[in-house]
Amino acid sequence: MRTTRYTLMVAQALVVSALLAATAAAAATAAEYVRPLPGRIILTEHTEPAANPQQVHVSAVGEKHMRVSWITDDKHAPSVVEYGTASRNYTMSATGDHTSYRYFLYSSGKIHHVSIGPLEPSTVYYYRCGEAGREFSLRTPPAALPIELALVGDLGQTEWTASTLLHVSKTDYDMLLVPGDLSYADTQQPLWDSFGRFVQRHASRRPWMVTQGNHEVEAAPLPLPVPGSPPPFAAYGARWRMPHEESGSPSNLYYSFDAAGGAVHVVMLGSYAPFNAGSDQYRWLARDLAAVDRRATPWIVVLLHAPWYNTNAAHQGEGEAMRKAMERLLFEARVDVVFAGHVHAYERFTRVYDNDTNPCGPVYITIGDGGNREGLALNFDKDHKLAPLSMMREASFGHGRLRVVNATTAHWSWHRNDDADSVVRDDLWLESLAANASCRQPADPAAVNSWDDEL
Repeated sequence: MRTTRYTLMVAQALVVSALLAATAAAAATAAEYVRPLPGRIILTEHTEPAANPQQVHVSAVGEKHMRVSWITDDKHAPSVVEYGTASRNYTMSATGDHTSYRYFLYSSGKIHHVSIGPLEPSTVYYYRCGEAGREFSLRTPPAALPIELALVGDLGQTEWTASTLLHVSKTDYDMLLVPGDLSYADTQQPLWDSFGRFVQRHASRRPWMVTQGNHEVEAAPLPLPVPGSPPPFAAYGARWRMPHEESGSPSNLYYSFDAAGGAVHVVMLGSYAPFNAGSDQYRWLARDLAAVDRRATPWIVVLLHAPWYNTNAAHQGEGEAMRKAMERLLFEARVDVVFAGHVHAYERFTRVYDNDTNPCGPVYITIGDGGNREGLALNFDKDHKLAPLSMMREASFGHGRLRVVNATTAHWSWHRNDDADSVVRDDLWLESLAANASCRQPADPAAVNSWDDEL
């Protein structure tokens, strides 16, 4: 009897030990996550007639309009969009304009841009571009909260990009925001065309709002400019027209727009446009933020490419000059969250201002890992001076979701690509700084620097 009881106790101890070992192994595996290799580039060909639309994508223009953009090989195809709320029953139409560009020996197709509307919020519209080809459909964003914003940085056109966009599409969202690095064409213009076709199934259904990254610069591949050579951002500017004029910006490289009936103000900054005090971008940003009434607009979200806070060895300090020039503008406007790309890893900081915790500063989040072809970001530096401010770091492919629930509360989550699944690896609830009584008026940063909680 005693032997049996002893044997049972040993067996139970072994089971407990095994469970503890398994738990420890699982924890170690999670802590030692190894990012997979980059995926293959997927080249998407155009096989339809020259007059048929390709590379269709939509973007928001003002409160009740959407811009439909596409390309045709036929230079005589009309810049017309027919649309309506029932399939194949187009009760409305709009005419827009077109452009094209040359890049040395490359000549683009005819790039069409047409603004449609006024449109009803949260409504599915069916549309056809250029009076030819297939029918598309889009859903307009809501006119009030809640709203869900999907965020993906450093996309590319690889197997991992396809995985990321598939995961994004599986859960409903209202708009997709991209903080730079779209096609990774890097002067190879046919890759822009391939990218446009690659993302069409997603970008034609929801508004995509983007800003530029370093892979959009596309400077002439020569040591010195050549007379007649294409300017930087020629392809990006012609293909991805954003509502900069509507927001009073002189450049397509930076702009702003309102979402959810003005409850969310989104600012897209240009890391590769002049940003110092006295620059057009700086003056525009100061005017734009000063015009926001936080009683009507409880949330401000900013996107840019090169992160201002980063503990990864990759791209160290590349956003520092911009941070020094513009950070105070964001802090005094009580920007709630700042998203960046560029570093191919996920990282979330606590609320920060001027390299220190601050309850009235933005939460800084890097999401530069949508599916790029360049591989693993370098290692995180555990001894970096900003390490105490970094709450979560992981070099995983994936996407983020910001669900703004109401005037005071939003939920952020980071979704890692794990083979066929999308796994939530980080999430937190955010309180709008407009709802924080101590942050409603610009304050002396030194007076609130003692705050050291996560949020």
